[in-house]
Amino acid sequence: MSDQNHLEREAREVLQPQRKLRRSIYILPSLLTVGNIFCGFFAIVSVLEGDYGAAAVAVGIAILLDGMDGRVARLANATSDFGLQLDSLADIISFGVAPAMLLYSWGLSDLGRFAQFSAFLFLVCGAMRLARFNVQSSKLKNFAGLPIPGGAGFVASTVHFFGPEPPGWPYFNIFLVAVTYAIALLMISTLRYPSLKKLDLGKGKSHLSVAILALLVAGVIWYSQIVLLVMANAYILSGLMVRAYQTVRLHGGARKLHEAE
Repeated sequence: MSDQNHLEREAREVLQPQRKLRRSIYILPSLLTVGNIFCGFFAIVSVLEGDYGAAAVAVGIAILLDGMDGRVARLANATSDFGLQLDSLADIISFGVAPAMLLYSWGLSDLGRFAQFSAFLFLVCGAMRLARFNVQSSKLKNFAGLPIPGGAGFVASTVHFFGPEPPGWPYFNIFLVAVTYAIALLMISTLRYPSLKKLDLGKGKSHLSVAILALLVAGVIWYSQIVLLVMANAYILSGLMVRAYQTVRLHGGARKLHEAE
């Protein structure tokens, strides 16, 4: 009997570290999401204090954490409805409220109530985009409408590029309003955007993918202002380019069919 108790005790001692490790892995995605929330909170506080550069960096870090939490959850098989809801609440703070306040305070405040409405439009369209995402299938490789982190990334990269103060160009604030409206409409559009969270560097030409990723990381480190702005704009334009390509291809196929008849 004592031998049996001894074996059971040894088994518990072996299994206990494994259980602790599983619990740690399970909670890791939620910790990354909490970090996302903190970045959004820090960005809002920075905007209120007039430190727009720090706010832009905080939004950028939140985008990085948002990309990591879902991937870690899938790798650890720790996805849950709770994690999905927490992630959405984090996104509305970090990619909705914080960028909207940053837009208004940094580049639109001179326009008065119209600026307030423009920033609010960005926020409400982002919230609608998140609501649509929550009812989409997680198996989709493409999203309908610009994901809200993409819109927030444009705001953060623009502020990071120009610095703590907007450029003194004539009508720059009007241009910024137009871009804000465009991004808001893209978020509630039906344009298809790729899911960067589904990116898998382990398939296909893995060496080329790793080399490109390394170049991007080096570019962000050494030339963060221009590289981040180019990346944000390229992602925003990708949906428009795909739609244009599909339209041209569709019209080309219809014309060939008509000629064949």
